[in-house]
Amino acid sequence: MTRFTELLGTDFDGEPTTDIDDVIFGAFDEPGHRDRVAGLVELMNDPAEPEIERFLACVALATWGETAGYEAVIRAAADPGNTPWYEFSIDRKFSVDSTFAQLADAVADGDLAQEKGTGPLRVEAARSLVRLADSQYFEDRLGELFDNATLRALLDDIKEVVDLGVRSLAAGEKRLFDLPTQLVDLASAVSVLDGPLGVHMALSVLNVSSSPRPLNHAVALVYRAKGPEARQFADYLLAVGDEKVCAEVREALGQERQ
Repeated sequence: MTRFTELLGTDFDGEPTTDIDDVIFGAFDEPGHRDRVAGLVELMNDPAEPEIERFLACVALATWGETAGYEAVIRAAADPGNTPWYEFSIDRKFSVDSTFAQLADAVADGDLAQEKGTGPLRVEAARSLVRLADSQYFEDRLGELFDNATLRALLDDIKEVVDLGVRSLAAGEKRLFDLPTQLVDLASAVSVLDGPLGVHMALSVLNVSSSPRPLNHAVALVYRAKGPEARQFADYLLAVGDEKVCAEVREALGQERQ
């Protein structure tokens, strides 16, 4: 049995499994997962091991709220292209690296971090990922990923990265993924906390890139933002959006009145 099979290919009843997610997420109900932490840290840091196994060890450790997992995420975010597992997982839509999207998923759940006292480090790991939103692809997840408390802690970082992204779009810089939509998703997340700020951020993106996809994602702000700015933003989308966007905006406005 390989080290990887023992740590992530065996469930907590000692049975072999091909579903690694069952092991990773099974840890939430199984205190015995702590017995595997030291082995996973060794696996993650061993350059002789396959990159995919090192990556999955990192995902497990971050999901389990472990210091070593969060620290590895922060190191990876500091130098994305030189991360050992970079581009081992490629998104099918844009053919770009998707490992940071999976790391963001791992960092997003804070239950075990709260239990283990690693909450502040989890926020720093989330911060390191958000700061990459103008350069790395997150599979349309950033709008739904983090809880409100985490978003509040990251607000300045989100504003900064959206501004950087807008400037790169305005300068005509190219990305291999859909940067405008990713930035709109971040604005949508912010709009739950601060409607005017979320709308302002979304408009700053759409003013330089208003293709159908980011406009479609922008409809989420009509649901999330409260107050007159939400209605004003809805009017903007009705003026510039295609038939699909307009229909979704009308639906959002109709639900708001109910």
